[in-house]
Amino acid sequence: MLNDTPCIPELERITEKAQEEEKSPRASQREQLMLLEKLVVTKETPLANAAFWAARKGNLALLKLLLNSGRVDVDCRDSHGTTLLMVASYAGHLDCVRELVLQGADINLQREDGGTALLAASQYGHMKVVDTLLKHGANIHDQLYDGATALFLAAQGGYLDVIRLLLSSGAKVNQPRQDGTAPLWIASQMGHSEVVRVMLLRGAERDAARNDGTTALLKAANKGYNDVIEELLKFAPALGILKNGTSALHAAVLSGNIKTVALLLEAGADPALKNKANELPAELTKNERILQLLGSKDIPRKT
Repeated sequence: MLNDTPCIPELERITEKAQEEEKSPRASQREQLMLLEKLVVTKETPLANAAFWAARKGNLALLKLLLNSGRVDVDCRDSHGTTLLMVASYAGHLDCVRELVLQGADINLQREDGGTALLAASQYGHMKVVDTLLKHGANIHDQLYDGATALFLAAQGGYLDVIRLLLSSGAKVNQPRQDGTAPLWIASQMGHSEVVRVMLLRGAERDAARNDGTTALLKAANKGYNDVIEELLKFAPALGILKNGTSALHAAVLSGNIKTVALLLEAGADPALKNKANELPAELTKNERILQLLGSKDIPRKT
């Protein structure tokens, strides 16, 4: 995005006058615009830059003044392809988003990295902005360069209200990134148990694996996110050796989380299974409490 303009106090002063203009029909919009033009010429700041500043700060009065002047394209872009609508959506400024949409902004323009206004709003949990964009035709299936969707980004942030809205609007619950990471996997990694529950209820594949063979359960076991594990276990995920040659139980033992080990054993994880290195879970720890849970004190341990 463009850098902040170097003349913020002056822009704020012009904004105050723009706000006064809205209250007084006798005020001259042309006079305000001329003042702004004089400022930006002196400071070598393009009008478009001032518009980006207004969108970023949520300065609706200044944004409207610039757009209504006819001197700033509502779809103007910075060097990365960012638009005013993307900036306002990223920052969660609903009034600015509505104004830009009203002025005819193209909702589905993409940055050079694939980013859109909807992706930005979803990533930062701005539910009302997401709702507005969807109602005006935002493409719910657009992706970043790495394949991340709006649902994926919302799942990563744990924004449950945004996730529910996206799912009810047709988002694909199992759409992965290019590396195979699905929304359920990323929510599990981040420890968002409520998100995990909602996604499972909406049809998320419990055993969907990334390209590296890891699953949501294995990642949660590695992190010790027991609330997430409890939600996953309600849907009977695979507890055996995965394609990457290890199991969730091995991961839990390595993490040293006693409750995680207990949860997996209670769910039926087999402590006698060996990983691709021919190791039993008990060979990966010296923690006596974990060894007691595994029931394998007599198994030789590595030193």
